[in-house]
Amino acid sequence: MPIVNRTTHVIAILTAVCLCACASHRQPGAPHAPPPSRQPPPGPAPSTRPGIAERPTSVNVLGDALDRVFRDARFEHAVWAVVVESLATGERLYELNPTKLVMPASNMKIVTLAAAAERLGWGYQFETLLTSSASIDNGILRGDLIVVGSGDPTIGWRWGEPDAVFVGWAAELLDAGIRVIDGRIIGDDNRFEDEGLGAGWAWDYLAEGYAAPSGAIEYNEDTVEVVVRPSPSVGAFARVELTPPESGLVLENRLVTTAPGVEGTISLRRPAGAHVLEIAGTLPADSGEVRRRAAVANPTEFFVRSLKRALIANGIEVRGEAIDIDSLTEATPTGGGEIIPTPRVLLRHLSPPLSDVASVLMKVSQNLYADTLLKALGAQRHVATVEEGRSVVGDVLQEWGIPPESYIMYDGSGLSRYNYVTAEMLVRILARMSADPRHAEPFLLTLPVAGVDGSLRNRLKETITAGRVQAKTGSIANVRSLSGYLTTIGGERLVFSIIANHFRVPQSAIDEATDRAVQTMVEFRRAPH
Repeated sequence: MPIVNRTTHVIAILTAVCLCACASHRQPGAPHAPPPSRQPPPGPAPSTRPGIAERPTSVNVLGDALDRVFRDARFEHAVWAVVVESLATGERLYELNPTKLVMPASNMKIVTLAAAAERLGWGYQFETLLTSSASIDNGILRGDLIVVGSGDPTIGWRWGEPDAVFVGWAAELLDAGIRVIDGRIIGDDNRFEDEGLGAGWAWDYLAEGYAAPSGAIEYNEDTVEVVVRPSPSVGAFARVELTPPESGLVLENRLVTTAPGVEGTISLRRPAGAHVLEIAGTLPADSGEVRRRAAVANPTEFFVRSLKRALIANGIEVRGEAIDIDSLTEATPTGGGEIIPTPRVLLRHLSPPLSDVASVLMKVSQNLYADTLLKALGAQRHVATVEEGRSVVGDVLQEWGIPPESYIMYDGSGLSRYNYVTAEMLVRILARMSADPRHAEPFLLTLPVAGVDGSLRNRLKETITAGRVQAKTGSIANVRSLSGYLTTIGGERLVFSIIANHFRVPQSAIDEATDRAVQTMVEFRRAPH
């Protein structure tokens, strides 16, 4: 099927778990927070499983052991798609529904990152420009300051202090002699299409931070922190604060403080395109502070309002409002109406390289980064749209000999339930990345390490698999996936993809079976000839 035509400390970068890429480049403005050190995965942990004789010593024995895992009666209604191959020889060691189309969840990020690395390169950087067509007279910029973005997702909290980049920009503008901006701060987000949500995303999670809309101008990953504290009085509404305050969201608080010791529930709801964020549920009176992330409705307005606040706080007076360029009715630098002089660049800011961005993307499974990369791929060809990005991905996969009928792609992150892949297709991409000297090491270093970091830090701990598995997780409702690489106790490198769909058992049961299969593969040692 063809691609469908439809989108403090650096350890905080990866929630204290990321082993990240090489040091980021310092650019004009505030320095980037240095990413975590990139180190090879740690050595294997000693075995804690008794009975070495139980370990598979032939491909047939391995296959029988894996069959017992995946054909368990608990999974009668589930669909498993599994492929396991030797990286050295390409030998297929095990398969189950290898060519069946299944939903991949965040394993779709493997596809997006592989194509981005191939087309953009690991050194690719997003560019943000501060421009103006106004003159500077006695310290006053006699007009508008325009922010022109190209999708940089790294401006904000995960890469250091939230306003660090803005503070650096203020210093540069002051050095350029600008003390007052007499006009507005305008966010020009027209390098990307306006639609920030993906096709096939579920309406009931659009308020959540992991479903933040992507755009050409992004701040704090297009999320606001929701800080919740119980009220002193049982039955009263809890105290809720949105920070930073420039999100543009209107809070509707329906979160009730309940008696101590009662389990609480907190839900966020915001219909697509709406600015009203509803928080509902219950919070026990003895609960501590709770923090959640909510997606903003207009990332560009959030960005420029936050920039205006930071500029004022750092010595630059801003007399005009902060607005999205799409709100203008008069002529703009991007077309229409009265001719305006070509703006000159006052400041140029570059993001950390793709190698660093990709570590966050994969280790913590950051959806916004993936969907932004898909649009950035589209920009390399013509227009930064999801449709163009999918077309570029299709070209890359075709060059790699991956048939179009082996996948259906709607977004870059895997949030869409319209995405489908085959386990065989993912294994072919992973094997390709491993075999290419340009990609092998940087790609491997982006993946979570079992029992060590990222989304695998709490799985396969204190077992023989800890440190031996580097793989991408995936999870949406009734979908769990794990695809990547492992090293067996015999020193053989395997590539694998395990995807479960349509299950009725708890996700923990799927994870347990997947982890047991991975441990079985790690314990595979070929008998001596």
